Amino acid sequence: MTIHAQALLFDNDGTLVSSLASVDRCWTRWAAEYGVTEEFARVELHGRPAADIVADLLPADLVPAAVARVEQLEVEDVPNDGVHLLPGTAAFLDSLPADRWAVVTSATRRLAEARLEAVGIRPKTLVCADDITRGKPDPEPYLLAARQLGVDPAHCVVFEDAPAGLQAGRAAGMTTVALATTHQAHELDADLVVKDLSALSALVTDRGVAISPRG
Repeated sequence: MTIHAQALLFDNDGTLVSSLASVDRCWTRWAAEYGVTEEFARVELHGRPAADIVADLLPADLVPAAVARVEQLEVEDVPNDGVHLLPGTAAFLDSLPADRWAVVTSATRRLAEARLEAVGIRPKTLVCADDITRGKPDPEPYLLAARQLGVDPAHCVVFEDAPAGLQAGRAAGMTTVALATTHQAHELDADLVVKDLSALSALVTDRGVAISPRG
């Protein structure tokens, strides 16, 4: 199948880059510091803002400081081989006009910029946890990105690896492409499911961008 779009909206962690080892290191240390190791093991982590995860584990009065602490741990871990590009990311992004794509991440701006800078990705449009009031699976982050790019949500394509992000894209009325980088393909509900961005090609035309599976 070929998907036609006016704008492409990418999740970051698990979609463009992998930071799983760093996330595991930092959140495990954080959970131990706050004495919630057992509770943490039962919480859905991937694809959600840190503030939402922390709020599931700690009393409200502790949340701001606890969120700041896990952000500090993750930012400091970036130079420790904390992030690397996933297959196909660089080539796929390089094929797109800078004003036709955005990164939409559940990370804070400080953390997102640190990870993106580490791998040489410099999006013109970046939507982070700091910019929204409701994180994925709510559609707010993707709707905000569409507004910033000046594109109707119906003409946007969301690229995600996490069920929460795909749910957000669907709720925003956008076409969804799932990348099976952190979940099994059968766990991902999307219009198209591929292994990663290396499985896709993008052709820029006068009408927008045509996205097709390779081979």
